[in-house]
Amino acid sequence: MSSFIARPEHGLAWVTGASSGIGRALALKLVAEGFGVVVTARSHDKLVALQREATAPGRIIVLDGDVTDPEDMERVIASIEYDHGTLALVALNAGVFKPVHGEDLHLEDFQETFSVNLNGVVNCLLPAIRHMKVRGQGQIAIVSSVTGYGGLPTSGAYGATKAALINMAESLKFDLDKQGIRIQVVNPGFVDTPATKENAFPMPALVSPEEAAGAIVAGLQGSGFEITFPKRFTYVLKFINILPYWLYFPLVNAATGWKKRPSVKARLPGGKPEEPQAV
Repeated sequence: MSSFIARPEHGLAWVTGASSGIGRALALKLVAEGFGVVVTARSHDKLVALQREATAPGRIIVLDGDVTDPEDMERVIASIEYDHGTLALVALNAGVFKPVHGEDLHLEDFQETFSVNLNGVVNCLLPAIRHMKVRGQGQIAIVSSVTGYGGLPTSGAYGATKAALINMAESLKFDLDKQGIRIQVVNPGFVDTPATKENAFPMPALVSPEEAAGAIVAGLQGSGFEITFPKRFTYVLKFINILPYWLYFPLVNAATGWKKRPSVKARLPGGKPEEPQAV
């Protein structure tokens, strides 16, 4: 079992999806812990603003990039290793949330979600592991979600990617442990970010991005495989998802009030609502 815990003296941290939400707060928290932090996102201006906000003892290094482009991520990793220093810690956080409704499904919602949330992680993970293997040590955290535990309303695309990330991290752990590379999965509950503002149901135990970042850093310094918070909520979801389906679906319907909600209006291409059809 790999017990490596990255410290600032081991090298740099890399945070994807760092322009807002959890990623931004995590980058600032790691800087406060003394890390040099490489931040990646598609929004250069937001990354520069983040760089200006960060203060000693750590520092922010801006490397723009698109996680959906594998060649771009190869370039970012090469720049980290050859221009800035050793890569010790990776937090793969970039993600999007596209709410989907069974009565109004759109291919592009699934394609974009899979491209960023799942393929985007793979595009970063492979070059990061390759470089860490050379040194025989490293730490990787994949930010998934409690929506990966089981199906929830509007999460047909998002939850599918998060379930895949959990399974991928679990599967890779067996081999990465033997190579001195520690892999963890981060499963937050509801965090107050632009993505969660799309949710059309109650979000109990909502935490701020700063609270999330604090919990993640504490988990990175701990011994567990899973980092999940707030436990008063996420452990309830864990329990619900071991129930038989004949109990699971009524409980989720009751908790979200979803069964009583009216069906959504269909969207035309371009996102414009379509007038409901008579049935």
